[in-house]
Amino acid sequence: GKKSLRQKVVDELKHYYNGFHLLWIDTKVAARMVWRLLHGQVLTRRERRRLLRTCADLFRLVPFLVFVIVPFMEFLLPVFLKLFPDMLPSTFETESKKEEKQKKKLNAKLELAKFLRETIAEMAKRNKADTG
Repeated sequence: GKKSLRQKVVDELKHYYNGFHLLWIDTKVAARMVWRLLHGQVLTRRERRRLLRTCADLFRLVPFLVFVIVPFMEFLLPVFLKLFPDMLPSTFETESKKEEKQKKKLNAKLELAKFLRETIAEMAKRNKADTG
């Protein structure tokens, strides 16, 4: 059913609280990884990707905080998110946005696979014609 205005506000506040909480946890983990790097240890591929994602999230947080701090600026947030879809840190994404991104990536991979399959088939025809 429809949610009341109060419930929508509470849901948004919970969403932002959870996003900041997850970002804080990621930042603590990233700080430990940086500490390990500074002491000569090597990061795994997964750790390196997580460190890069967290650093990117911290850089994205600066413009995002302007919308949170300036009064009534949060009403413009949907407009800016339409213009700049990757502006939000990854910890603030909803499940539907994550699923949408995964679907887009999957479709792009399928298109690439289709193109490569057609290219290989064309090359096979050419080689068959050249040898036959």
